[in-house]
Amino acid sequence: MNYKTNIAHRKEALIKLLDVIITHENEIIEALYSDFRKPAFEAVLTETNYVISDLKDTIKNLNKWAKPKRVFPSILNFPSTDYIYKEPYGKILIIAPWNYPFQLALCPLISAVAAGNQVVLKPSELTPKTSEIITKIITKTFLVNHVEVMEGGVEVSQKLLSQRWDYIFFTGSVPVGKIVAKAAAENLTPVTLELGGKNPCIIDNTANLKLAAKRIVWGKFINAGQTCIAPDYILIQKDMKNHFMEFMKLEIIKAYGENPKLSPDYARIINEKNWLRLANMIEEKKVFFGGHTNIEECYIAPTLVDETGVDSLIMQDEIFGPLLPILSYENDAEINTIISKYEKPLSLYVFTEDKKFAQKIIKKYSFGGGCINDTVVHFSNKRLPFGGVGHSGIGAYHGRLSFDTFSHKKAIVKKANWLDLPMRYAPYKDKLKSIQKLLKWL
Repeated sequence: MNYKTNIAHRKEALIKLLDVIITHENEIIEALYSDFRKPAFEAVLTETNYVISDLKDTIKNLNKWAKPKRVFPSILNFPSTDYIYKEPYGKILIIAPWNYPFQLALCPLISAVAAGNQVVLKPSELTPKTSEIITKIITKTFLVNHVEVMEGGVEVSQKLLSQRWDYIFFTGSVPVGKIVAKAAAENLTPVTLELGGKNPCIIDNTANLKLAAKRIVWGKFINAGQTCIAPDYILIQKDMKNHFMEFMKLEIIKAYGENPKLSPDYARIINEKNWLRLANMIEEKKVFFGGHTNIEECYIAPTLVDETGVDSLIMQDEIFGPLLPILSYENDAEINTIISKYEKPLSLYVFTEDKKFAQKIIKKYSFGGGCINDTVVHFSNKRLPFGGVGHSGIGAYHGRLSFDTFSHKKAIVKKANWLDLPMRYAPYKDKLKSIQKLLKWL
């Protein structure tokens, strides 16, 4: 089958993939729970249903997305018709992360296949049960020369990166993203890098604190805080902080109970290495609420940290866990001092009823994407691009943009033969003034 040119074959493969995923949905949910106790509700909301929805949307729109797009021609080429053709890059390498191991492996794969590419998918070795079910699904759906899964650890990633690809799509940490970019540069391979950063969440004195706390608790502690777009730290006006922290405490208890360790709705840290990294960030004297840990279960409670210094360990890099520092500010200059200390984040959130303040924040700072009066939910809209800027990533995807990400845009001018203007041809004698006038007019 020629998946490169035949749209029907691509669609047929995606329809089969949809059927196989739906058939194995319960196994996927069980695998995610086995790997790090991801609750079934979160597994469906952020993993299986998201992928199924993405597949349905891609199948529905594939013919339209793949169709050559006619664009307005340049008058310099009159008479002509101009088009943008979308062709596959060729061989694609997708390296997926562990925090949303099913969604962030399958969604880019769906778009790469839709665009007509061959794909090698490297799932995370830190979620072995999920990687196992992914391999099962891909093997049932695709021929090995169309889509192949390569399981394994760092040595497998290194071996794959040493090969030449037509496109590389990577989701993960900034340090590993730099390694991927360096490897890609050896062959001038284009990349999409979906990384992360310290995502600020700003709250001013007009915000609805109770509702803000509810939405922040959900966005921060879903997946036990292991979300690249989760709020990384709070910046709140000083005279509002104490009230807000009490609201946060109440919302955590409402969501996960007095002892979140017993909650069926709270995930675990992915492994002992990451648990140790997070546990070392906790300064007991700064903990306002939470702080409980258990290494045997890789458990860390939802934890609120009060007024830790910007030079503390927890404020050095992206936290990527259920620890939330809450810092206060008195004026905009103090907000700027803290945010400007870090690289451009993947997300930024602002809670306010002051529209001018919200617009000022959105326009002042560069970041991948975000929300006003909510967290995380911008990810759910397939019509919005998702991606970072600067150290938080290169490129963006979701919806139609995902198809475009894995497609080379080829420019074509179809020139008519019924008229051939002589002005462009040599000899150029006595033509200079005429062409200058024409170009000024254009």
